[in-house]
Amino acid sequence: MSKFIEQQNWRYATKKFDATKKITAEDLEILKEAIRLSTSSYGLQPYKVFIIENPEIREQLKPASWNQSQIVEASHLIVFANYTNLNETVVDKYISRISKTREIAEENLKGYGDFMKSKILGLTSEQQAVWTSKQTYLALGNLLNAAAELEIDVTPMEGFEPEKYNEILKLSEQNLNASLVATVGYRHEEDANQHVKKVRKSKEELFITL
Repeated sequence: MSKFIEQQNWRYATKKFDATKKITAEDLEILKEAIRLSTSSYGLQPYKVFIIENPEIREQLKPASWNQSQIVEASHLIVFANYTNLNETVVDKYISRISKTREIAEENLKGYGDFMKSKILGLTSEQQAVWTSKQTYLALGNLLNAAAELEIDVTPMEGFEPEKYNEILKLSEQNLNASLVATVGYRHEEDANQHVKKVRKSKEELFITL
């Protein structure tokens, strides 16, 4: 069995974290880099990622997270916040970033920039918000896989109230919306979920080859 598959069998949605165990600064940088290097449509990364260590802020967020204990017990709380309304400036900044990184004149990238603008800016605000929110899930996938390699537990959470997160973290005024939450840390020895078998569809039930 490949090491990657072993890691996927090891990970699970941790319900009880050991609050005494903290992620090292070195490992946190690896997780941040994994998120940063994640795939996204056009490579645009239309989101911000908040890493919340402050215990007071996390206590404020707990009631907005259905009072789930992971919010305050995990080593770190990560909030993926998608842009709710994109404009030409977002694309222009990305084109400038490509130009500097790959040493290509910006005028030679104008066609690509115009293409992105035609596809993205033609969406309604609601469609844009749905599209940018989906991108955060791609970043989450990289976080999950990198953390499993380090044997760090991650629990993705949709059980929270985005409007209250937006208010507490002042996201709306930054053109952002709380899309997805992930608690990161180390499983508590009392967390019973680590001892149950993973339940998934069989390959025969899941895959269709045409």
